[in-house]
Amino acid sequence: MSENKILELPVLPLRNIVIFPSSITPLTVGRPMSLAAAEAALSTEEKLLGVVAQREDGENEPTPEKLHAFGTVVVINRMMRSPGDEALHLIVQGQERFRIIEFTGQTPHMKARVEVLPEPVREKTPEVEALQRNIQVLVQKALGLLPNVPPEIRNIIVQSDDAIRLAYFLGSVLDLEIAQEQALLEANTESELLHLMHTYLSREVEVLEIRSKISNQAQEELGKAQRDYILREQMKQIQKELGETEPEQAEAQLLRERIEKADLPDEVRTEADRELKRLERLPSAAPDYHVIRTYLEWILDLPWRKSTEDSLDLNKAQEVLDEDHYDLKDIKQRILEHLAVIKLNPKTKAPILCFVGPPGVGKTSLGQSIARSMGRKFERMSLGGMRDEAELRGHRRTYIGSMPGRIIQALRRANVNNPVMMLDEVDKLGMDFRGDPASALLEVLDPAQNFSFRDHYLDLPFDLSKVFFIATANTLGPVPPALRDRMEVIALSGYTEEEKLHIAKQYLIPRQIKEAGLNEEQLQFTDEALQGIISRFTREAGVRQLERTIGSVARKVALKVAQEKGDVFTVTPTDLEDYLGHEMFFHEMARQTLPPGVATGLAVTEMGGEVLFIEATLLPGSKGLTLTGQLGEVMQESAKAALSYLWSHSGELGMDCADKFENSGVHVHVPAGATPKDGPSAGVAIVTALASLCSGRPVRSDTAMTGEITLSGLVLPVGGIKGKVLAARRSGMKRVVLPKKNEPDLKDIPEEALRDLEIVFVERIEELLPQTLIPTGESLPTTAVPPGAEPATAGAEVRAESTKSGS
Repeated sequence: MSENKILELPVLPLRNIVIFPSSITPLTVGRPMSLAAAEAALSTEEKLLGVVAQREDGENEPTPEKLHAFGTVVVINRMMRSPGDEALHLIVQGQERFRIIEFTGQTPHMKARVEVLPEPVREKTPEVEALQRNIQVLVQKALGLLPNVPPEIRNIIVQSDDAIRLAYFLGSVLDLEIAQEQALLEANTESELLHLMHTYLSREVEVLEIRSKISNQAQEELGKAQRDYILREQMKQIQKELGETEPEQAEAQLLRERIEKADLPDEVRTEADRELKRLERLPSAAPDYHVIRTYLEWILDLPWRKSTEDSLDLNKAQEVLDEDHYDLKDIKQRILEHLAVIKLNPKTKAPILCFVGPPGVGKTSLGQSIARSMGRKFERMSLGGMRDEAELRGHRRTYIGSMPGRIIQALRRANVNNPVMMLDEVDKLGMDFRGDPASALLEVLDPAQNFSFRDHYLDLPFDLSKVFFIATANTLGPVPPALRDRMEVIALSGYTEEEKLHIAKQYLIPRQIKEAGLNEEQLQFTDEALQGIISRFTREAGVRQLERTIGSVARKVALKVAQEKGDVFTVTPTDLEDYLGHEMFFHEMARQTLPPGVATGLAVTEMGGEVLFIEATLLPGSKGLTLTGQLGEVMQESAKAALSYLWSHSGELGMDCADKFENSGVHVHVPAGATPKDGPSAGVAIVTALASLCSGRPVRSDTAMTGEITLSGLVLPVGGIKGKVLAARRSGMKRVVLPKKNEPDLKDIPEEALRDLEIVFVERIEELLPQTLIPTGESLPTTAVPPGAEPATAGAEVRAESTKSGS
């Protein structure tokens, strides 16, 4: 082709590549306009194609403005098309450079008039010759730094005597940017081309030298590490032959520094030093090495002498306790007494309290409040279901995976030796072949012993006398007597409806309004609505279900606010059914009239007090005593004692009980048969029901009763008086018969409950029956109906939801 020749060629845009004259390059053509340009070139005899690099790689359909002005005329030497692949695979060879004059078409492919440029002007000057020699030197350096260069390329570079062709070849094989390759293509003189190549090649050789240096350093370091490893292993073998072992200097030194800085008791420091010396004599691969290291870390992590400074501002402590809990005066008074003692005698031992009460009355949260009022850290440990003594006292270090018990673990978490530690659900401890956790607590909860508590893992004395232990339980029955004796028991009985009303207004409603994303102006409850929720939608001694029910109302209001159906809502009694559905519970109503043989007793359960009906009937032609209603052994014995007493004293009582009991069987039933019941306190109700049965005199329907009886006719005291009296008031009773020795328990009953009830005390069964049986010929008294409750009909049953234990 002649110089400055004008051609019209199809133009193929290229991405990430510049093709130089005389170079052979494979191309894959896939874009529609590129395929059309390749097809157009293949349709001509010369098979010439103009290739031009794009200015930006991301352009998928570049316009003429997005292409460089200089390109290369190539001839298509070979074309291949893979089966199922629309792309063309071309092998092209660069011919000459060109400059685009103008584009003559853009669809279906680019077409342009181009001016064919001659190769760069060759120059015979000393500068060009110097550049040629320097380039050869740099090429030799590069080849020396790249040992994996194919022999064909190495021969081409070494044997080339044409500087221009060598520059183009290097431009195609070096990792250059598109702008650098384009500058090489556009160079019009040999001097300009060699200057550019010398610059690019110098930088590439510098990069290769740095890479080689880094690689050599890595090899040297790796070789040093291997050499050190071999020498270390040889040293171990030599020391083994000499009976010596290598100390792990760095780790042992770190532990020694920590031991020296730690404030450890003398006995603990002596043991730590002894174990550290053992550690230094062991290799890191020895099985005991990690056991000893872990043991030392436990010793160093424990707060042997680190304490929290108590907040001894009694007024502030009172404010904190009042802020978190309503009422509970006795417990708050006990905490303030302890703070006062600490203020006067800082060396006093912490008390060990046991909160006993039904679920939901605030036992666990009260422990958190105590910690906050004292300014101490709080740790809670659930003992429910624990059956392994080692969980409390730890495992001995001879076992794989051994660790300290949960007492020591809690102290490490607290990082002080005087936290408030709550032992939750102490009445639900188990026992099996692995030991008795309750027995392990005997030392922990004894102020006379726990100053030197030894965990099996540590086997060192730790002072637990500064820990404020608080145990919680729903009932003291399962707690072993020895453990119960070590704790100061504080009973938390169920809340009255008035107390629940105050708790709901002061704590529950603000908390649930906040949880629902509302504010106090958007949701309000009337007192009547709260009373309806308490009495007809919840049935519990505590307030958990009450809070959940209030939360349910708050969420429904939040939904209405989010749907823009209103901004301010006031919940009234008439709204409760819309928010909560039908009533879940009814008042434990006494029956309006009681037929002979039916008496009203009182029971206390984990959910609080409840009314308990005792029904008795004669079975003519039968013999013996039949008991139904899932009665426990103690309650069955109470029924047998009641029957025996009436049978043997029927003459003294003026009743014809002996003949009736001799000639007929007796069946005693306690409704809610699906619920287990036990305890001695139903004795007075059973003897009253049997006395009513044999005398034909009904029992007063406005009177409830509780107490244990004996064969000699005594009425003995029972527990749970507060819950039972509140249940009687809640069910509309007017009178409650209690054992005389339970008279001191009245101080725990709210005044409003005592105002509504007549309390009758009895010491013997002879005093009991005149107070409970209606004299012959008198009319039956009626019971009061609690506010908001429907009158119960004769024979109506009370819905029983909870286990009646301790009747």
